[in-house]
Amino acid sequence: MMKMDTFIHTDMVKVTNPILRGFNPDPSICRVGNDYYIATSTFEWFPGVRIYHSTDLVNWELVACPLNRVSQLDMLGNPDSCGVWAPNLTYSDGLFYLVYSNVRRFDGRWKDLTNYLVTAPEIDGDWSEPTVLNHSGFDASLFHDDDGRIWLLNMLVDDRQGKFFGGIIIQEYDPLKKHVIGDRQLIFKGTNIGITEGPNMYKYQGRYYLMTAEGGTERNHAVSLCRADNLLGPYEVHPHNPILTAADVPAHPLQRAGHASIICATDGQWYMAHLCGRPIGPKSRCLLGRETALQKIEWRDDGWLYLLGNGHLPALSLDIPAESTPFDYETADFIDDFSTQELAMSYQSLRVPISRDWCRIDTQKNVLQLRGRESLSSTFQQSLVAQRVTHFTYEATTILSFSPTHFQQMAGMVLYYNTRHYIYMYVRYDETQSCRVLNVLICDNNRYTDLLETPILLKNEVDVHLRFQVDDSQLKVAYAQEKNHWIPLPDAIDCSICSDEYVCQKEDYKAAFTGSFIGLCCQDSHLQEGWATFRYFEIKNSYDK
Repeated sequence: MMKMDTFIHTDMVKVTNPILRGFNPDPSICRVGNDYYIATSTFEWFPGVRIYHSTDLVNWELVACPLNRVSQLDMLGNPDSCGVWAPNLTYSDGLFYLVYSNVRRFDGRWKDLTNYLVTAPEIDGDWSEPTVLNHSGFDASLFHDDDGRIWLLNMLVDDRQGKFFGGIIIQEYDPLKKHVIGDRQLIFKGTNIGITEGPNMYKYQGRYYLMTAEGGTERNHAVSLCRADNLLGPYEVHPHNPILTAADVPAHPLQRAGHASIICATDGQWYMAHLCGRPIGPKSRCLLGRETALQKIEWRDDGWLYLLGNGHLPALSLDIPAESTPFDYETADFIDDFSTQELAMSYQSLRVPISRDWCRIDTQKNVLQLRGRESLSSTFQQSLVAQRVTHFTYEATTILSFSPTHFQQMAGMVLYYNTRHYIYMYVRYDETQSCRVLNVLICDNNRYTDLLETPILLKNEVDVHLRFQVDDSQLKVAYAQEKNHWIPLPDAIDCSICSDEYVCQKEDYKAAFTGSFIGLCCQDSHLQEGWATFRYFEIKNSYDK
């Protein structure tokens, strides 16, 4: 939940960046009347795309996850960091348009993907079945020109000679035929920054403005701008390009600034939403992944867009005219007692929908039940439900009721980045001891290490309390079999292995674009019939250290 119910009467409120914390990259911002919306990428997490709503640009609430059925989004078997890339949200003539990529393969020479379009008259309504747009490159977007024509843009994948980023192409889209028409045309090859992607087209005072992401989504990320008198060009580059980047100031708290979209607010002020990352610790890793920030921008007399003020560094905060109190992220805890039949919208699963055949809530007992399926390293059928990590310091706890009958049944709580990087506190059965045991499995680039050489013996038929305490890059683990009688495990764990920067440094792994999640999970590699029961799930972001 990202809104406050209390209001104060004031002219300006200070908003601190990022406005959407935790894994919320590639923001596409859209205004409809007095309502503002931001759509963000979800990659391999289901349901696809998260849409946040605000009436004042100060507080944001998750209101829709539109790609909620397999007919719209089939990600079964998708590799890590594939799936939904860079959604584009627009509105025209009473209809919302959402364009998204489903990337099936990213490593190697070929990039297999499909760009789709779904529509809905209401943001939180039932979105249509998808229309296939093309397969030529990711980061697709729509531009609705004032003559009623609709145009599709995307980056062009060029596999020749290792080029890959082949520029920005455009082609007309016919909403009646539900198909692109005419020839596609290359309108922008990019600047010398390179890695040109994320196109968004705007029209201002008769000119066409093409905004792109460049430099790659790591530390050299940037927002570039060019313009033309005609839609198909030729385009000239902004004289002070890039208009947003932190690449030349490595000590700035907001790094990786790029991939932007813009709107004009109801008072005439222009704003830019963009992704960013907040590196922390001695290894300077973004443990929360790529987040969404907001900047004030302005049109100047030369007909170009600039950040409000001077320079191209993202501002750490901005003053916005509003009557609402900014959301207090420092006390934003998540508590689920499983008292309602449906899971909260903020939960996500991996690649496949959450369904009652493997995940159910018993509201009579206030418990969540998960049926064991494949391992945490599977890209197909995992039984895992998870919440984004949105703070650098937090405590996550749950109570597990689980009676495994053999070693292939496991259940517990996991700090998860992807199939190759996670930290899993689990319970399983040990035949040699004829009892349950507890340990912590650290998966580091497909290298598996148990934290304890000798697992902890547990009493049978007794609930197990599990706890993670994270302070920046250090994770401390504890368990209990009696309420509040926590027994800490001796060694802290470096949880910065669950970050883009760590994953990308591996020679055999080039794609890492997501963020950390805390999840509840269950595995059964025998018959997939074992169930685990969780009695509550809490993520406390202001615990006493």
